[in-house]
Amino acid sequence: MDEMELKQRTKDFAHRCVKLALSLPKTQLGKHIAGQLIRCSTSVASNYRASCLAQSKASFVAKISIVLEETDESSFWLEFIIDEELLQRNLVEPLLQEANELTAIFFSSRKTARKKN
Repeated sequence: MDEMELKQRTKDFAHRCVKLALSLPKTQLGKHIAGQLIRCSTSVASNYRASCLAQSKASFVAKISIVLEETDESSFWLEFIIDEELLQRNLVEPLLQEANELTAIFFSSRKTARKKN
């Protein structure tokens, strides 16, 4: 997967999370989780784009670390939605799988970047 494809994939992930978040119940908990999920999932896409413009290896590692943290946080909120039974599991699981795959990609990217001389 190249940089452009991953930019699109992270952007699609953000759009899908926003749509899911907006479908959460309008309870205090639903609103809280919606805000958190929207924040972290959109941060995945925007910070990945920023990492692509990093001016040094150290800057890339720092930026991709933020992307990794935000992707993992997205996974947390998606798991929490399932745990609290706020939406049907079958609506959330595909996004959770995508979050886990993105986490693995960014973890590997950071590991590779740290190894390069």
